[in-house]
Amino acid sequence: MYRQGDVLIVPVAEEAVPSHVADAPHEARDGRGRLVLALGEVTGHAHAVLGPGRLVREPGPFGPMLLHLPEGGRVVHEEHAAIPLPKGWYRVVRQREYLPGAVRIVAD
Repeated sequence: MYRQGDVLIVPVAEEAVPSHVADAPHEARDGRGRLVLALGEVTGHAHAVLGPGRLVREPGPFGPMLLHLPEGGRVVHEEHAAIPLPKGWYRVVRQREYLPGAVRIVAD
């Protein structure tokens, strides 16, 4: 398991990846060629992955993302140390916070 700020990255066994993910649309890379896991709304900084792979967002407002890194990669952020990730599948979950009557994604 890996954590960088408010982003949790959990390894997933290939056989546990839902079958619909193979044909699901994937997130586009940003202008710098990164797969963005979370974008800081205030600072503009991003938790992002460098390296070949694809990112599939599960449906729903709190749906996790599935990240596939066929050759491994690195999670980078302007204010955190880079985290190397071995090749494989990962579930990416954003930290949430409870507010009376609501739940929301933590904002940078």
